[in-house]
Amino acid sequence: MQPGPHATPQRRYIFVGPTLHRGLAAKLRFELDDFVVLPPAKRGDMQRLLGSPPGMVVIVDGYFHLHNLAVGHAELRHAIEAGWQVWGVSSMGAIRAAEMRELGMRGFGRVYQHYVDDPTFRDDEVALLHEPEPPYRTFSEPLVHVRAWLAAMVEAHALPADRWAELIETLMPMWFGERTPALLASLVGPELAGWMDRLDEFQLKSRDLAEFLDARPWLGTIEATEA
Repeated sequence: MQPGPHATPQRRYIFVGPTLHRGLAAKLRFELDDFVVLPPAKRGDMQRLLGSPPGMVVIVDGYFHLHNLAVGHAELRHAIEAGWQVWGVSSMGAIRAAEMRELGMRGFGRVYQHYVDDPTFRDDEVALLHEPEPPYRTFSEPLVHVRAWLAAMVEAHALPADRWAELIETLMPMWFGERTPALLASLVGPELAGWMDRLDEFQLKSRDLAEFLDARPWLGTIEATEA
């Protein structure tokens, strides 16, 4: 018997890099047994998958500079039209999912919701500088993490709200690769040095990915389409 048009995808692919490895270093749990794990997505990667029978693909991390152009809207649209279930989470995936949510791409998580709720939320909020190969050692901190970290300081009355605003205003014009832990330590000062040890608690990108894999929302989507 041939599977119906909404049968469970036989192959699941995930494009992921530093978001996964940083989460592993922070001892987050990721259920990836059902996935073919691929490096961060770049232009043309999705198009190359279209030679396979339709399945599911999750975009997490992706490149976006001249040497490796970002995964394109057209190739993602072609995949959706060809019957692929396409999800975006955490980083480049969250950006594309928010941009293409009216075209059938699905999104998940807090970072995705930031892009949905705030059209001015910039692409470089999720960007970071990292090594090109696993384990993708990182050299800078995504601004979306820094926002959450500083907001927790304000909530704990460790940082005045006006100082939070000053720090964000200082960080926003910078190239994302300059937002290093050393810079953050110098900006918050020695009196808040203890908060540097807590930076991993605010890895929204890695936590979104772990929660996505734990919640398995694609199963609910398949059940809904078959009903």
